[in-house]
Parts: sequence; C-alpha cells; structure tokens
Amino acid sequence: MWDDPARGQDLNTRLARLRDSVTNFEALAERLEEAEVLDQLVEETGDTDTLAELAVAVEKLEHDVEKLELATFLSGEFDANDAIASIHAGAGGTESQDWAEMLLRMYLRWAERTELTKVDVELDELNPGDEAGIKSATLTVRGPNAFGFLAAERGVHRLVRISPFDASSRRHTSFASLDVIPLLPEDEEIDIDPKDLRIDTYRSSGAGGQHVNVTDSAVRITHIPTGITAACQNERSQMQNRAVAMRILKARLADLAREQREEKIENLRGERRTIDFGSQIRSYVLQPYQMVKDHRTNLEIGAVDRVLDGDLDRLIEEYLRKRATGEAGG
Repeated sequence: MWDDPARGQDLNTRLARLRDSVTNFEALAERLEEAEVLDQLVEETGDTDTLAELAVAVEKLEHDVEKLELATFLSGEFDANDAIASIHAGAGGTESQDWAEMLLRMYLRWAERTELTKVDVELDELNPGDEAGIKSATLTVRGPNAFGFLAAERGVHRLVRISPFDASSRRHTSFASLDVIPLLPEDEEIDIDPKDLRIDTYRSSGAGGQHVNVTDSAVRITHIPTGITAACQNERSQMQNRAVAMRILKARLADLAREQREEKIENLRGERRTIDFGSQIRSYVLQPYQMVKDHRTNLEIGAVDRVLDGDLDRLIEEYLRKRATGEAGG
C-alpha cells in the first residue's frame, strides 16, 4: 500500500464499506432483540405505554430492514461500484438544454438527500447550452452501490410544460437522457497505447457555479481508434484534470469492451434509445396537470416539484423491486 497509494485508497474505501455493512446488520439484530423483549413485557403486563413503544420500534425496524433488503437486489457484477453518470440534452434545442440542466440539479439534490445510500458527487465536465441550460454534463458518483442505484435511472427523461422560452406560452415537450457506467477500481488496468490518445487543453466556461472552476487547465482526451472522449474542468490544475479525464476514459473504454463481449448489451447498459418521442423511461408533466410517471413500473407521483428537487428514492426502489420479480418494463 505504501508503494501504490491509489490501490491503498481503494482498499480502505472497500474496507470502510464492508465495516458499515457489518455494523448496520449488527445494529438491526440488536434492535430486533430489544423489540422481542418489549413484546414479552407487553404479553406479561399488558402495559399500553410499552405497547406503543413496541409499535414505534417495529415500524422503524421494518423500514430499515426494507432498505437492507433493497441492497440485496443489487447483485450485478458492477452494482457495488462507484459510477460515472452523463446527462445529454436531446431533441428540442434550448428547451431540452434547459431540461438537461434541471436533470443535473435533480441528481445533485438526490445525492444530498437520498436515504438509499451515502454518496459524494464530483461534477467533472459541463458543456453549456447555446442560449440556456446545458448540452451535457459528466458526474462521478462515489458511494456504496452508487452504480446499482443510479443505473435504475438510466434512460430518456421527458418533460411537458409551458415553455419559459416561448413568447406565446405554448406547451412544449423536451427530452434529455441519463447514461451511467461503473467506475473501475484503481487496480483494474485498461491497456491504452499513448499513441492512440489526443490530448487537448482549453479554458472551462459557462454554467456550473461553485461546481466548476473557470481556469485555463481543462483537459479533453480523445481515444482516436474509437472516437470516445472524456474531459474534466473541475480540478485546479491541468495534471489533476488530466488524471480525472483519463479515469473516465478508461471506464468508458472498459464499458465498450464489456458491450462487445456481451451477447445482449442490456445486461450492463440497457437498451440504447434515441433521445426523442416514444423512448422515455419516465415523464414529468407540469402542464396541463402535474404528474411524474415511470413507464417501466407505472408508478405515478403527483408531487412533481419534490421529484425535481431530488426525491427519487421511491421511484428507484419501485423499479429495483419490480426488476427483481421480472415485472419492470423498458
């Protein structure tokens, strides 16, 4: 570990996550024993206060056991990995670029408020829109089962609303997509010939606020044989940005290699669809009524504002449960 700090950091992260899993299990087992003691007291004494205490304990225990059960649905090869998420605006020009920025905010807020796991997010690249919003963004999401949970959101997202960019206040439909791939551990090497790389430096610009540093050190790396690119503008030095961009590039090349090995691309990445009509996994309707509908599970939620503010846990949980039983479409 002294000779290879990156590997040491990865091992420490994995160890911390395993310790958390063991600690959570032991805490649940202890709370179950306490509930059993309360149950015996109620049976012996019939005390109403103890009964009320037992009811609260059982309700909380049931909630936490359901969260633990949900994690068991994430048994795929890469579900436990950190993730690289990419947001892309689709058909609709400025409308869709604004919607892509709304999706970016939604997932940043989800990372802050989710109870499914604990994640940290780095905004690595932001490509601003022509007039408003963004054309694309790349995020690194780190935490237990980050890829497994975010993969449930992978696909095309559709927005229906009265356009803030239309002087006639007409209703518009916009599309944007979320793509998610697993981040490889530091000790999993991808062989890349330096001659196959083109490295460009540029000045970062545009939206992003505190998430993006405007410097002259932004880096974009292109893998010439495949045309796959990765960029980073979030770090303070060109060397740091180059390291992050290379990490993202390796993950994307590894994902391409996995796709080529698999008979069915859906095993890892899901069906590829155009970012347009008829391809959405979820619709967010603001006009003429308010409703979020997941087309894979048929779950409908009326509180659109809460969902757009990152309240996605119920949608993710419903999809994972139905996928586990083979009931999820899409």
